[in-house]
Amino acid sequence: MPETSRPAWPKTLKFAIVALSAAFVATLAPQAASAQNAGALAVSHKSPFNCGKTFNANNWTGSPNHNPLGSIDWQNYGSDAINGEPVRATAAGTAYFYNAGNTSYGRWVEIRHSDGSRTRYAHLATQVKAAGSSMSVSQGTQIGTVGSTGGSNAPHLHYEQRTSGGGMDTSPTVEGTTVSVGQKKALKSTNGCGGSGGNPNTAEEVCGSGYAVIDSAALTGGRTYLLYNSGNGYNCVATLKTTNLNSSSAASAFLEPKGENRTTDSGSYQYYAGPVKRDAAGQCVKWGGSIGSSTYTSGFEHCG
Repeated sequence: MPETSRPAWPKTLKFAIVALSAAFVATLAPQAASAQNAGALAVSHKSPFNCGKTFNANNWTGSPNHNPLGSIDWQNYGSDAINGEPVRATAAGTAYFYNAGNTSYGRWVEIRHSDGSRTRYAHLATQVKAAGSSMSVSQGTQIGTVGSTGGSNAPHLHYEQRTSGGGMDTSPTVEGTTVSVGQKKALKSTNGCGGSGGNPNTAEEVCGSGYAVIDSAALTGGRTYLLYNSGNGYNCVATLKTTNLNSSSAASAFLEPKGENRTTDSGSYQYYAGPVKRDAAGQCVKWGGSIGSSTYTSGFEHCG
């Protein structure tokens, strides 16, 4: 019926409904908070660096030059310099790539994880995807390299762990170690080291020196990767298993420059299929792979 013809509710009934609603919301609030806290514990984070690398995790007490409070600056450890180090996802999720230019984070990435929580990686020298892009990542997938872009005075990795609501976790836990405000801890990475079902190889190691990941796709039981070597113009595809490791099973990797024949490596492998390398400078490529019956085939893309 028209709004003007609706009967008015008595004021006493209105107040009763408002009061009951407020009470109901109040009873739900602690449950919601508990659910959010439980979710924050659902994702386990490894160090954002290569297996075996040790760097200092500094959770500064806060100053005008270090915000927000609770973020970690990963810096040199001993004689190990961090500049140019590959930066890897600390947990699986969807990565979103940004470029803030000469201010704030500079080149940075946010990964949104399965429980709704987020991690941020800032001041990157390079990113594996252009700003405005996104990609699905596994724990250990490379997303960029350490640099000093944006509001940074020296090469380091700015790292944050945030709740699903965007709030800062001021005592983030990495590699099972909590780094609270005011603490500095040297943490050794086990990201991609194997054990507990982890593949001891990385796509970069499989393809070799000079290759960097520019795309990847999830498979049931693993992931297939597309890499590029800017030095020689070659692409490379490798498919890495994450299950049934150290046990031979069907896997494949393929690469097809547009207008040319496809090159495929397929067989029964313990850890990975590939590398498949082709000269594709200035050409679009179709790429992909398989693990068991799970397959991925791209369209023709990455045409630069």
